[in-house]
Amino acid sequence: MRISNTILLLAATTLFAANANAKLEGVFTDWAVHSKTQGGEKICYALGKAKSKTPSSVKHGDIYFMVANWKSGAAKEQPSLLTGFSLKAEIPPSARIGSSRIPMYTDGSEAFVENRSDEKKLVRSMRKGSTMRVDAVSARGTQISYEFSLRGITAALGKARTVCK
Repeated sequence: MRISNTILLLAATTLFAANANAKLEGVFTDWAVHSKTQGGEKICYALGKAKSKTPSSVKHGDIYFMVANWKSGAAKEQPSLLTGFSLKAEIPPSARIGSSRIPMYTDGSEAFVENRSDEKKLVRSMRKGSTMRVDAVSARGTQISYEFSLRGITAALGKARTVCK
């Protein structure tokens, strides 16, 4: 099972990275690390694909969670949700790991953690947890929920930091 999950993650993240002109730096169980240069700035990020999507009656497309680092230090371990559709700004998404719930805000098809201290709290929880759930509402008003495996996240975050040193 682990090999097939890794192969699926590699295929999905390679497709995503190709669209973003990124280089695959490594795969760590359910997370992959990529790097790219954008506007002269090197960005390195860990990327995980949603393992489950609800409701099942909706076409979600590929849903990712990313934790990004900028080589310049402009951002360190910045978590975000990436969707292929707009999210409803009036109803903020949230990420939950165990009993820890972190509020987010939307920017089109992405969701970010507003406070840096909450970003750190979420990333710490990701390192300790086994799954993360992100709840949001699409621009059309559909309540959606995604679960991400956190297997491999600690190694992926370490690699992303190393690549962007």
